[in-house]
Amino acid sequence: MRRCAVLASMVAVAVSAGAIAVLPVPVQALEPERYTVYCADDRIEISFWDLEQMKVRRGLDVCQFASYTSYSDALNFARKNFGGEGESCSC
Repeated sequence: MRRCAVLASMVAVAVSAGAIAVLPVPVQALEPERYTVYCADDRIEISFWDLEQMKVRRGLDVCQFASYTSYSDALNFARKNFGGEGESCSC
């Protein structure tokens, strides 16, 4: 345990003295997950898949209505405009 403390203090002294360079690492910003309201198979569906993924999974008869960064906003849109998720719709 004593060795760890000595090593930690040596590293701290080296960093503060500028002996060890700390280089900035570029960080990519993460895209926020999107929740999109779709009409798929004649029903309202909320999904985080994009339109192309939905067409692969549900077929070509898929249309997109709105996209949000929160599930609750997407759900509110579906409720206000269609009566909620699972309700009937058409493209």
